Amino acid sequence: EAPVEGGTRFESTLRVGDIVRPEHQSHIHYSQLPPHFQEQQMHLASWDSKFEAYACRVDQSQEDSSVEIPLFSMARPHMRAFHFAWLTFFFAFLAWFSITPLLSEVQNSLNLTKEQIWTSSIFGVAGAVISRCLSGVFCDMYGARLISAAALFICGIPTMCTGLVNTSIGLSILRLMIGIAGSTFVTCQYWTSTMFTREVAGTANALAAGWGNLGGGIAQVLVGSMLFPFFKWIYISAGTTMDPAELSWRTCCIIPGLVCTVFTFFVIRYSDDCPKGNYCKRQKLGLMQNQSPMKYFKSALSDHNTWIMAIQYGCCFGVELTTTNAAALYFKEEFELSTEVSAAIASSFGWMNLFARGLGGFLSDVSNVYSGMRGRLIWQLVCFALEGIFVIVFSRVRSLAGAVTALMTFSLFVQGAEGSTFGIVPYLNPGLTGTIAGIIGAGGNAGAVIFSILFRQLGYREAFFWMGAATIAISTLSCLVWIRGYQGLFLRRRLLSHDVKPPMSFEESQAAQLSRTQNLDQTYLNDDVKAVVKRPGSVVE
Repeated sequence: EAPVEGGTRFESTLRVGDIVRPEHQSHIHYSQLPPHFQEQQMHLASWDSKFEAYACRVDQSQEDSSVEIPLFSMARPHMRAFHFAWLTFFFAFLAWFSITPLLSEVQNSLNLTKEQIWTSSIFGVAGAVISRCLSGVFCDMYGARLISAAALFICGIPTMCTGLVNTSIGLSILRLMIGIAGSTFVTCQYWTSTMFTREVAGTANALAAGWGNLGGGIAQVLVGSMLFPFFKWIYISAGTTMDPAELSWRTCCIIPGLVCTVFTFFVIRYSDDCPKGNYCKRQKLGLMQNQSPMKYFKSALSDHNTWIMAIQYGCCFGVELTTTNAAALYFKEEFELSTEVSAAIASSFGWMNLFARGLGGFLSDVSNVYSGMRGRLIWQLVCFALEGIFVIVFSRVRSLAGAVTALMTFSLFVQGAEGSTFGIVPYLNPGLTGTIAGIIGAGGNAGAVIFSILFRQLGYREAFFWMGAATIAISTLSCLVWIRGYQGLFLRRRLLSHDVKPPMSFEESQAAQLSRTQNLDQTYLNDDVKAVVKRPGSVVE
């Protein structure tokens, strides 16, 4: 067998032309597999996959998506893609928020006002609004692997140039460019939605996004509490005549930017777009359809559920982005703490991503088991309502201990609401997951822009209060979500219809394969696709 890119194909005498497989993977028992597949607990792939077997149990009716999430596995393609998805998102967020714990130092060095600092923060989150929409469409067209790598590389370069900024305009433009990093959230969610079935997608999406979001919290500690004092000590020891604090913040961001650019290579080289291989090869072989971007957008925007979820996501992810930008400044101003201590405390908000978003997605999946889509929507409403309540509590607490406790509590429900939202997204229109995820993700950044304007014009406590009040109001929109084929919160099951052409059925796939091989005695596809051999009298599946 030809080697698989980034790995070795499982050696086997099994050929597609020699065996006819049942329609669904669940119909295949281990006793029907070759002995070495049984020994390695491998699971047979569909006829059009570049892999012969998978390490995960899959559902062939959902394009060989995995029905399980073995977190400690790096096997291709499912778990390799899962880990690359959240790592890409993590490093992008690390770069995106690397400057936030240093904003007070930047403000002092460049003599900027509070309004100018918040203007730069608005540009920082606005940069991802358009890029998220575009990345969603590009994922549907070209797959998440290349789009993730491109976004990571593009944001890494300006991050390394942070130290060259000297004006407020320059700072805003720089953060606008780095904001492209936010589009990696869409690629992350698309990637995991492609690799896992809808029944477990809530947990998979939430875990990957939560661990990726953790990059924002790590940035507070790594850059604000570790790299900043470390470089400041180096410059002081070197006896520099310039301000060590200014030299330090101008140097810190080189590290996260460099990590992003280097990791780009590994994303491209060692991962796959979907369970069956890479999109470009499958499109060349006629195994995938490629529609126009406008058709993707039109179909996604014609569904009112897309708009509702985008607005709601603006009140969870938008709240997270705004709080990440504001937390260190808030604690330093309200409680008169140092830059290092403020950054360390603010990082507690991001650290909740380690489990809170995954918990939100998991509980959404559990609710689906017991009450279907109605259960998911109930959990969605609860998360948003409690998030808003605790944001208001945070705005009214006067003690440092109380503020930290309230911050971590409302962070728990912020991440839970994010996980719940993307437990619902894969159901909206499975054929347009990337485009829909991009639009909803852009809604998160749009919410951050609106809330950042609020923080620019009002005091911190007043801004937090109104942000919490808006979140409570938005929670009621869960009552209006009504997805085709599923129940609403108070509505009966909606009739099913399709916005886009559904995937080929098993019988249609067989007919297409027979047509492609009708006049060929022997065809070997390239090294990214399994060899297909036609033999006299055999049935080509």
